[in-house]
Order: sequence, then structure tokens, then C-alpha cells
Amino acid sequence: MGMRALDGYMHQTESSSMTAALAAASYGEVTEQPGQPASRSQLEMLEARYAWAAELARGKDVLEAACGAGMGLQALGNAARSVQAGDVDRENLRVAGAACAGRSNIMLRQFHGEALPFPDECFDLVLLFEAIYYLADAGRFFEEARRVLRPGGALLIVTVNPEWMGFNPSPLKTRYWSAMDLLAALQARRFASRVQGAFPATSGVIRRAAVALNLIPRTMRSKALLKRIFCGRMHAVPRIVGNSSLRPSLEDLDGTGSRRHRVLYATALKESL
Repeated sequence: MGMRALDGYMHQTESSSMTAALAAASYGEVTEQPGQPASRSQLEMLEARYAWAAELARGKDVLEAACGAGMGLQALGNAARSVQAGDVDRENLRVAGAACAGRSNIMLRQFHGEALPFPDECFDLVLLFEAIYYLADAGRFFEEARRVLRPGGALLIVTVNPEWMGFNPSPLKTRYWSAMDLLAALQARRFASRVQGAFPATSGVIRRAAVALNLIPRTMRSKALLKRIFCGRMHAVPRIVGNSSLRPSLEDLDGTGSRRHRVLYATALKESL
């Protein structure tokens, strides 16, 4: 998508108060960006969530809310019939727009997850990856996602597990959702839901100590040095373009939480009433 088309979407907010909120939001420093140094496990988690989504998106109309810098948009566009994506951060959208230049089936606009600017029942799949903890009203997002999904469509959520022993909160978070929090909230909004765990941690004593002592930096850039100490060699974050053989190994949590898994995967199907 060209920058002229992206700029044409920027004015499409629902009210002056929403416009002010969008202008104030700035998430670039806590968002994965292309070229940033990252650990191997971070890259695997990024690749796995978009490989999972791309497989489910084949031939479908897809919405990604809070798309950030568009790290997985090319993979989604290669699989889906159409992709609509958006974020509250204007600079994130500019980076995402540059990556999607020339892709006729990927469209970007600026919006809040709590107010999706789309008509009823126009998507088969709605994605929210590593962003639910930034929403001011996640319950409203769930309702909006249900509204724009067609019957039989699915909401996919990937988020850090706050019960994981090495968990470290973002400075811009509003609320973190445990597996049971997610399951209860989605079921309350009439989704047929399940929450699974992925990426079990095998160690992390040093990381847990750093978290306990409040030594983890606030921004992605500042975290790079600490990751190098914890994780060894770093790698540049790539854009995910598809055709990946990596799939997350998902473990059903059987109605319980988990302190072992680093990441939660939620699948919520919109059933006909």
C-alpha cells in the first residue's frame, strides 16, 4: 500500500476525542521493528504466531488489529483473500505501509481496537497479537470483534502469559490477561473458546532475578543489551513473508492456568445464535 493511500485513511476516526487519543498514543518504542536485535526465541515466537495465523487465513478476509509495524502482514497477504490492518500509532503504520507497498489485497488505516471502523459481519478472521494488554477496554474489543466477524469466523489472540515465572510487564500496559481471564471473558461474549499454552520455558533463573530486581529496561532498543547477556548471539528481526515450516506447539491447559508457558494462544469461534 502506498503512502498516499495510507495518508488518506488517517483522518478516518469516529470523533474528535478519538482523534486526540490516537495522536497521543505512541507505541513505537515497545513494538517489534524490522532490523531490531532479537534473541532466537523471540524470532521463533514472532514467526510461529504468523505462520499459525497464515495457515488459518487461506482464502479468507482477515483483519489484524494493533498490527504494529506490520511484521506479519506480508505472510497474511500471501495467504488471505484480503487483509485489513490498523494500529493507533501513526509511525508504526508508516513502517507497515512501506512494507506493503504494491500489495493490492492489504489495506491499512489508523484505528482503536475498541472502535473497529468496519461494517457488521465482513471478516472471517480477526487477529490481535501481543497487544491485548495495551487496550483500555478489552471487553469492548471482544464485542467489536464479534460484530465484524461472520458466523463461523474466529478471533485469534496471542499474548504473553502473565503467570509465567519470567514475565516482565510493559510500561504502557493497561491489564494483562491470564489463560483463565481470557477464557472467561470470551465465553461471556458467546464465543466458543479455548486457550492453549506455547513455548514452555526450560530455565530462566537469571531472567527471573532481573525481573524481581526491576532491572529489565522499558524499551525494545534498551532491552537488546540485556538480551545479549541472557541469550547470547542476537539476530535482526525480519518481516515474516510466509512459507514458514515453524508452527507453535500448542498445549491445552484443561481449564487451568500455567506458570510454565511463555505465550498464550486463544481461539474464539463466533457461533450462530
